[in-house]
Amino acid sequence: MLTLGLLASLSTSTRLALARSEAELTYTREQTFSAALRYLRVDLAYEVTEKDAEAAYLLFSFSAPELNQKTARGSIEVVQRERTVRLFVNLPQLPSYHEEVLKRGLIEKLRVEYGEPPAAAEPRKPDKAPTKKPAPEPKEPEPKAPEGEESP
Repeated sequence: MLTLGLLASLSTSTRLALARSEAELTYTREQTFSAALRYLRVDLAYEVTEKDAEAAYLLFSFSAPELNQKTARGSIEVVQRERTVRLFVNLPQLPSYHEEVLKRGLIEKLRVEYGEPPAAAEPRKPDKAPTKKPAPEPKEPEPKAPEGEESP
């Protein structure tokens, strides 16, 4: 019986650790990252503990009274796709609905600050390199007729 309880406990903790909320957005990576930073710091007053604009991720901590502890941790990551960005919100210590609420709040902030999301851009077609025409082969010079004779 103890083994079954332990397995159930492990599978639950694994699910919580792997849970995350995702969204596909047509805002730019830079817009999404900077809005996420402002949303966490200004709107929610969360402490951003680590940020990397180049890698487009944020680590943060915040009060989580329902966990009977002072703080919980979370992350937001923005990944560039071909025509969109993928947003990942992860709050491993909380039930998944908290991630959904955070994600929806961030998407609403993007709409307020940048307007409705633009339509997904068409995939970029690779620039066609100009095709080079083969250089004409040099013609052999026509033999000169000896002096006094006309060439045909």
